[in-house]
Amino acid sequence: MTNLKVPTSAPADLEGDLASLRGDCARMAPHWTAQERIVSRPVSPSLIHGVRVPASSARMLEAMPEYGN
Repeated sequence: MTNLKVPTSAPADLEGDLASLRGDCARMAPHWTAQERIVSRPVSPSLIHGVRVPASSARMLEAMPEYGN
């Protein structure tokens, strides 16, 4: 005989509202850890090279009003 009941930690209501989402996040927050603060130093522009953007991505951004115009 097979037990078809599977325990789950996810809410059954996947179409929940914002309050439900915030509650889910509050319950999960203790499980997440924050990284130690990482301080990055500026990089000299002469060290930045080889950045390539695919043409399809450039066209997509160009078509977006807040980026292309």
